[in-house]
Amino acid sequence: MIKEVVFDIDDTLYDYEKGHALGVERMAEYAEKELGIAKAYFRSEYKRMNEELKVRLGKDDAATHSRSIRLQNLLEQWGKPLFPHVEKLYHLYWDALLAESKAEPGSIEAIRALRKMGIGVGIGTDMTFWMQYQKLERFGFAPYITHMVTSQEAGHEKPHPEFMALCVKKAGCKPEEMVFVGDTFKKDVAGSAKAGMHPVWYRAKEKVLPEQTDLKPEDYKIIRHFDELVPYVKSLA
Repeated sequence: MIKEVVFDIDDTLYDYEKGHALGVERMAEYAEKELGIAKAYFRSEYKRMNEELKVRLGKDDAATHSRSIRLQNLLEQWGKPLFPHVEKLYHLYWDALLAESKAEPGSIEAIRALRKMGIGVGIGTDMTFWMQYQKLERFGFAPYITHMVTSQEAGHEKPHPEFMALCVKKAGCKPEEMVFVGDTFKKDVAGSAKAGMHPVWYRAKEKVLPEQTDLKPEDYKIIRHFDELVPYVKSLA
């Protein structure tokens, strides 16, 4: 019997890419107007800094997701003032993303149904806590969440075993009594399968299956709409 369903957030409970693109565009507009940095150059440099920080900090560090750290380093490299521009750029990005984005179709209804069935609803997400908390509240998921695990708290990004172990610990049940729903095969599907959970690959965007995987098609469930989730959870009983 399933006692807990854990959800990824970005590109699972909401569409990240559209809001992200708008947030970057708002920052680029500001950089051109206030700092004299061409928009196209800002966009390419912002992407470059993301990769630079992954090399410096390692890919298993939640700080690589920090927009403020990226912006701080860019302004330092350009010889531009940090104050007040880091804060203004930071808020331009997140305000645009939160305003543009919305919950995936059927996601809130599915989570509400799970809670009515007496099933706990958890979050297992890379990223720092505060912005993920803000997203859950803004998009309407907050009343249904029983616990959260972020990579900032776990000290590791998915699919690290310690991240998944913390999800299990907070759920207070056995891994085989848990379902993990996410859009990224390696992080969400393979990571939760290795931890002993039932993986669900949310494949609304038809993401490509990795060429190298130990998992067989019968080892995980693919859903393309959240209407498919509750019947699958019921089938596991």
